[in-house]
Amino acid sequence: MKMLQIAVVGHTNTGKTSLLRTLTRDTEFGEVADGPGTTRRVEGAKLRLDGRAVLAWFDTPGMEDSIALLEYVEHLAGDRRLDGPDRIRLFLESPEAQRRFEQEARVLGKMLECDAALYVIDARDPVLGKHRDELALLAACGKPLLPVLNFVHAPSHRAAQWREAMARLGLHALLEFDTVAPPLDGEQQLYDRLAVLLDRHAGVLRQLGAALARERRERHDAGLHLIADLLVDVAALRLVSDADEAALRETTERLREQARRREQACVNALLGLYNFRPDDYAGDPLPLAGERWGMDLFHPQALKDAGIEVGMGIAAGAMAGATVDLMLAGISLGTAALIGAAAGGMWQGIERFGKRLAARLRGRRELSVDDAVLRLLALRERELLMALERRGHAAREPVRLDTADKDPWREAGLPPEIKEARSRPEWCGMSPEYQDGPRRAATVKALAQRLA
Repeated sequence: MKMLQIAVVGHTNTGKTSLLRTLTRDTEFGEVADGPGTTRRVEGAKLRLDGRAVLAWFDTPGMEDSIALLEYVEHLAGDRRLDGPDRIRLFLESPEAQRRFEQEARVLGKMLECDAALYVIDARDPVLGKHRDELALLAACGKPLLPVLNFVHAPSHRAAQWREAMARLGLHALLEFDTVAPPLDGEQQLYDRLAVLLDRHAGVLRQLGAALARERRERHDAGLHLIADLLVDVAALRLVSDADEAALRETTERLREQARRREQACVNALLGLYNFRPDDYAGDPLPLAGERWGMDLFHPQALKDAGIEVGMGIAAGAMAGATVDLMLAGISLGTAALIGAAAGGMWQGIERFGKRLAARLRGRRELSVDDAVLRLLALRERELLMALERRGHAAREPVRLDTADKDPWREAGLPPEIKEARSRPEWCGMSPEYQDGPRRAATVKALAQRLA
């Protein structure tokens, strides 16, 4: 079976290129701008299934003068009894197709070549005569047409009016698909509707929809794994410092900087996973810039704004986000505990903790990231993941985060996977003594499932 070809048509500046950016997950496709008539030529993109190109999308210029064009087409036909496609071909052979109506000629020519078309509507616009004339010209091409309502999240949208207008024209199959914030199952809905309109291609279209849904689940799982790996790394992060105030301050800042860089790496990986670019947020301090979420990870106000309870020391900002002299898994590292454990023959893991105990006995301190900061990390990254899933590839505003009020990661207790990572500094990927292995991998996997 030959490759299915679908044109994306409509009035100028309704979001046709934006729709294709989202459907192809390509932020570079075409040109998107607020002014009308940005697309001046036909551009294409192919979708593959099992390595074989099965569908070609074609972005077309906007139609600008449909009222005059419809009158011209009717004038050309005169008293001849021509069907719709023959009327359009007659127009395409006329001189005006290369002059006054050159842009519309490109659209209608591509319509005749394709199997179907999406008619993209800016749902914020009122239904006008020019839109009805556009639809009359497009319908004359004799190809199935699926209206797509864009910008349905805008407060002033007129989706109900457009639905009624489409029904009056016999177009009862209609899809709401906001290109800035598409529904999670929006692509699957689109291919299901097209499968109804294009019965001969229904099998391929449903396979495409199923494949895209599977890819979405796989991206989501991969994103959760990236976040879990971040949390294990930061929970296991541990730096040793001399006990004097200056050394503690210097080591605390190094600890914070390593945690910040690790979060930034996770943010970049999530953006790459969803095919967004770091420079989409140029000028904003990543990660997660904008309003209250733009604060530094270790700023006490960031923790407060996220609804995370913090201790007095952190709230005061003295050692925000760092725990000094951490107790490992509830075991005191004091001298008495060491002597008692050794005497009783019950000490487990002396080889693993030997260096750290020796440092403790010499009066040195261990610093690690505080529980509250780990909870903030989990909240921010999970919300970023959800925001990217809801984000269209034509969106130009920064990601806006709004963590749900009821979230288990705000509460005091951390899951056992984080607690185990706390006791295993060799699990930290930022450490020169990093050790990867099946136990760490199993912990990351379990934590990713918990994050879901």
